[in-house]
Amino acid sequence: MTRLLAALRSKITRDPLESALAGFALAVSLYVIVAPFLVTRYPPMTDLPFHAAQSSTLRHYFDPAYHFREQFEVHPLAVPYVSMYAIAALFMVALPVAAAVKVAAIVMLALLPIGLSVLFRGMKKSPLLGLAGLGPVWCQLTHWGFLNFVGAVGLFALVLGLTLLVLDAPTRSRRIGLALALVALFFTHIFRFPFGIAAVIGAGVVMYPATRRFRPLLAPLAPALVLFAIWSRVRSKSLEGDFGPFAIHAERFKELPGYLFGGFTDPAEPGAIALFGRTLGAVALLLAAAFIVERRFRASTKQGGWFAIGSFVAVLSCAVVFLGLYLWLPMQAGVWWYVYPREASAACFVALGLLPDLPRNAPLRVALVVALGLAPVPLARVVVKGYREFDSATRDFSAISAQIPQAPKLVYLIFDHSGSTRTTTPFIHLPAWIQAEKGGFLSFHFAMWGAAPLSYRNPNEPGAVVPPPVPLRWEWRPDLFEVRSQGAFFDWFLVRRRDCPDGLFRADPTIQRVDHVGSFWLYRRIPGQGG
Repeated sequence: MTRLLAALRSKITRDPLESALAGFALAVSLYVIVAPFLVTRYPPMTDLPFHAAQSSTLRHYFDPAYHFREQFEVHPLAVPYVSMYAIAALFMVALPVAAAVKVAAIVMLALLPIGLSVLFRGMKKSPLLGLAGLGPVWCQLTHWGFLNFVGAVGLFALVLGLTLLVLDAPTRSRRIGLALALVALFFTHIFRFPFGIAAVIGAGVVMYPATRRFRPLLAPLAPALVLFAIWSRVRSKSLEGDFGPFAIHAERFKELPGYLFGGFTDPAEPGAIALFGRTLGAVALLLAAAFIVERRFRASTKQGGWFAIGSFVAVLSCAVVFLGLYLWLPMQAGVWWYVYPREASAACFVALGLLPDLPRNAPLRVALVVALGLAPVPLARVVVKGYREFDSATRDFSAISAQIPQAPKLVYLIFDHSGSTRTTTPFIHLPAWIQAEKGGFLSFHFAMWGAAPLSYRNPNEPGAVVPPPVPLRWEWRPDLFEVRSQGAFFDWFLVRRRDCPDGLFRADPTIQRVDHVGSFWLYRRIPGQGG
């Protein structure tokens, strides 16, 4: 620690301007990424409650009070989406469930500016340009709760940046860092992982005229390739999907802005998004102008020129590949939905690596860094406002769920999706927080798909206790619930509906209403009857 502080002090003394800009970048990043999580107990990300439930399952898997082990099997290699869940489970040792999940979500989102900064560093540009990655933190994918994918996009940029650093100077620490980043990418999003491997190999090829190196990449690739080989033998069949015939859908160019941003109905959001876009565009133009005025296109050495060209081609190629996937992939492949829209964010994020370097002129350099840092702040304020309003809208949920005991067998039915400024309902999976905090069983769970690290046990196994199966997308159709056939296993029933839902349970007299708070209605089965 003493050495670290001494090195930091030396850096500040040697280059106070860059140190001040780095401090500014850190402060802005903390606000943009962290502030929304501080104003609500339950963030309004659509899928986050099930990320919380799966994280809690890892944390309490061997605790009989939660009844997780009798329900689930854990497959960290067959379906290796475990990095976020492992982080959350680790923090659950010391923090409440909701707080631990927020920390894990923050880590996934922080990988965007961190990964972009490393990419710029690998391209021999200023890491401060990584501030451009703060805007995409609050993209549509984040609001959906696709945090594994968002984190993997940041890790992809990190992998590409570390590859360039290794090729430039293959130190042991850089090679170890690349190996660890690839392993992290494998355990964060398996469908992004092959592109990471391809990016390492492709960058090695296009950078060869500049570096005359490829062999230093082999050792870092080895651990990840071993994991991938194991996964290819044990992978879940649920991860397979039909991607359909190859066809380019050019009409999707018109849809692209809608898949990037627009998570709230708040009228302030379009203005905040437009301001971020205009600022980013102006910064890009000024960076390009400074590049020309300072005659940085004339590299001091031939090797330096080839390095700049090769790194530009590597980043451009990755962005073009992701854009091609956006234009080709289907909306749904197997159990996976919202497939091609994800690539819009991936392509645009990686394309940020094409920004020219910061100018040498100090005042202009400061102005551009400040502009990049402040550009996403209005968008973050919109998110903070939306999260604060959601906290108010879910106080009835907090109050009524407090009456549900440890490890319930819980049916949840969400009829009413009003009360939020989100463009996509954040209520659809909200009751999964009850399983995250108290354990027990749910009427619907992501485990039924077999495309998560947790899957339901075979109900015929000795000791297995598994909720009855439901049709695909059943959670979106609460009107299909039939209490006698689908409710017999359960003893608690939580309904979000404007009008009284007593009629849903009239066919089973053992079920009685417990309470009604706001939009939520709670029922329970009379102890000792049914179930």
